[in-house]
Amino acid sequence: MPSEPLLSVIVPAFNEAETIETVARRLRGIPLKLEIIAVDDASTDGTAAVLDRLAQGGLVDRVLRHPANRGKGAALRSGIAVATGDIIAVQDADLEYDPVDLPALITPIVKGRADAVYGSRFQGGPHRVLFFWHMVGNSIVTFLSNMFTNLNLTDVETCYKLVRADLLKRLPLTSDRFGFEVEITARLAQSHARIWEMPVSYDGRTYAEGKKITWRDGVAAVFHILRFNLFPPGGDWRR
Repeated sequence: MPSEPLLSVIVPAFNEAETIETVARRLRGIPLKLEIIAVDDASTDGTAAVLDRLAQGGLVDRVLRHPANRGKGAALRSGIAVATGDIIAVQDADLEYDPVDLPALITPIVKGRADAVYGSRFQGGPHRVLFFWHMVGNSIVTFLSNMFTNLNLTDVETCYKLVRADLLKRLPLTSDRFGFEVEITARLAQSHARIWEMPVSYDGRTYAEGKKITWRDGVAAVFHILRFNLFPPGGDWRR
């Protein structure tokens, strides 16, 4: 790992025209060497035009487009495939997570102490107070995931997952939508990756402000936990 690694930040975006530029500018404001890859998942609100302008101005390094909406997991897989950095991070386009946390999150990987780092919303970082039942649902999903992976994570559904690029690129990821979160966790556990968890700030959105995840995604996550942990793919992708 070089002393100043290149961090590839993948920004999946679906109808985030109002926030995507602010996210890109916040990313450019952190003291890291970055490659920003935005993936427009068939937005209908002008996100594509905003990303074209950001790419022309150098705020975004690469823009990928899906002709039809395929989901967050599919967008991330597209970004992972073309990323050239030493470490790959996920950054949602909705301003819920602040890129100012990324320099601290990258440190355990740079120092060779971790293969992946999760930014937890439940380890004491500042956060906006919102929905009780979302917290309960996340706790249940995290608990079930931990049962199968034998990890002690506090926030399996966090957006902030940073992984060594050489490891991430060989994981057999298949989920198209929000199942990505539990799938990548299962695959990292199955590959015996060293995972760290660190607190991050969190400014959650309400549904009126554009939040997209619902209780149906929580129910689907339970199915995905069983699927990805009980039926891992074959091959030599494990460490």
